[in-house]
Amino acid sequence: MNFIGGGECGDLFRGFAWDQCPIGTPDRWPVELQTLVNVMLGSLQPMLIVWGPQQITLYNDGYSAMCGNRHPQGFGHPFRDLWYDIWDDVEPIISAAYAGQGTSMDDIEFVMHRKGYPEEAHFAFSYTPVRDADGTVLGMFCACSEITSEIMMRREQKSQQEKLLQIFEMSPSGIATLSGPNHIFEFANEEYYSMIGLGREIIGKSVAEAVSEVVGQGFIDLLDGVYRTGQTFSSRAVPVDLNRGPDGERQRRMIDLVYQALRGHDGEITGILVQAQDVTERLAEQKHRELISHELGHRLKNQLAMVQAIASQTLRSAEDVLSARKTLAARIGVLSAAHDTVIQGGLGTSQVHKLVNQMLEIHDDPTATRFSVAGPNLRVGSRPSLSLSLILHELATNAVKYGALSTPDGRVDIVWRVTGEAKDRFELVWSESNGPAVISPERVGSGSRLIKAGLAGAADSKVDLLYEQGGVRCIIAADLSSFQQEH
Repeated sequence: MNFIGGGECGDLFRGFAWDQCPIGTPDRWPVELQTLVNVMLGSLQPMLIVWGPQQITLYNDGYSAMCGNRHPQGFGHPFRDLWYDIWDDVEPIISAAYAGQGTSMDDIEFVMHRKGYPEEAHFAFSYTPVRDADGTVLGMFCACSEITSEIMMRREQKSQQEKLLQIFEMSPSGIATLSGPNHIFEFANEEYYSMIGLGREIIGKSVAEAVSEVVGQGFIDLLDGVYRTGQTFSSRAVPVDLNRGPDGERQRRMIDLVYQALRGHDGEITGILVQAQDVTERLAEQKHRELISHELGHRLKNQLAMVQAIASQTLRSAEDVLSARKTLAARIGVLSAAHDTVIQGGLGTSQVHKLVNQMLEIHDDPTATRFSVAGPNLRVGSRPSLSLSLILHELATNAVKYGALSTPDGRVDIVWRVTGEAKDRFELVWSESNGPAVISPERVGSGSRLIKAGLAGAADSKVDLLYEQGGVRCIIAADLSSFQQEH
């Protein structure tokens, strides 16, 4: 028999001592073996023949590379001697082939020592019984390939995908991926679900179906444009109306939004990556800070007016310079403490009379009391406490600048009580008398807006600021339970 080609393994066939091999010399081989050997030597795919009762191993160059350090010693010897370290896994498959049953696997995993150390290896193969004309099994033919590198690559890709998904899941922004021209949801992280409203089933559905309320708001058109052109859409504080309330009611949310095209290996657009961050609360907080900043600017002007009024009042009533200095320092210290209370936002609950007394320490004249105060001992929550403190100081400041406290004989009466048929409302009345003629302001300043804003955190809060002929009167009322509740 002539062995044609076959490279290194072809030389092995041609130079092997076949007379010492159990399968004998090639000229005495059955035609089935001769044919398979030449087919195997002419193939670039790794191939293996196991022949005869002794299961003698024959292979080509492609298979020799899979043998590692066991080539060429394994050639022409029993299959078990070649793969002794994985024989427990291989033996059932080879025995099935010799019993006439073929086996095919897309991936079988072994831990092999073919290079002198343990390594994970993966193979795709088919074991096919080889029969003679009578149907007797003479051996086994195997076409196979090592797929270890492909498996490792797929495993690494899967690991990278899982890491990417982890990053998406942990992202503080809402992230979703959409597939195809109909924008089908493939993935969405928890933050995205939280943004659109928990409880929605969106995976496998189109945006138009899963978040139907956005259809009439132009977002489907935006997605279509990105999918068609590949141009990224990015915008900040986009108003979006979403059915995300506890009963599905619609809410206006402000969202930073980015749509980016996703492309396949061929560069064609396959979907869209959605990045969205709900900035509604952040913008509201920013607006609140701006309001507070404006209010603090207004209060600073008022504080300077207070200092001037306190200094004038103190010096007018002081017996000497030393006592005037002590009284002035004490009153400015109280003013500073009141200012700190405003800056800190109010710490814990307080009492109505404490807030009133704090205001009196700044504005009242101990030598000629200008205030009349009456009311029960009532607790007040932190948020209403801050609001009430601000309103009292604002009323007093206005009284010093324009009202009853701007004249020597002017007076202020402060009365608070619990009212209502069910005794469920708080009411405080500020009344000025003996002051200059009352003139209703032509415009509403920031101080008046602060007063009329009422008591933060208190339900059904109401403020009436009345410019009456006898003097300014302010009536502050709110639900008693929420007025006293700690927020």
